[in-house]
Amino acid sequence: MAKNRTLKELAAPNLDQQPLCIHYPPLDVNFELKLGLIHLFPSFHGLPDEDPNKYLKEFHIVCCCMKPPSIIEEQIKLWAFPFSLKDKAKEWLDYLPLGTIKTWNDMKTVFLEHYFPASKV
Repeated sequence: MAKNRTLKELAAPNLDQQPLCIHYPPLDVNFELKLGLIHLFPSFHGLPDEDPNKYLKEFHIVCCCMKPPSIIEEQIKLWAFPFSLKDKAKEWLDYLPLGTIKTWNDMKTVFLEHYFPASKV
């Protein structure tokens, strides 16, 4: 039976970490995104005048340049992608359902379906 909670308990903020939409694959080596490298990523805000394909191309170039030899490029992209999103685009990512993204191709597909739907063509 469910525990009866007081109004104060119901109104209290949820301090539990919310699960992420991205399921990060385990890495075989230690890897850390340095703050200086994070600033190199292009930003995408989710604004109507932004070109999501151009953004993905620029993001790809930065990821290719910073990829350590022992890590797969798709892994770098998956780990780095959330750092490049801002404002509405970051909110969009935060509200995707748990486990939606398992690969970089999943991320690109969901991103382009949202920001470059067939209706824009």
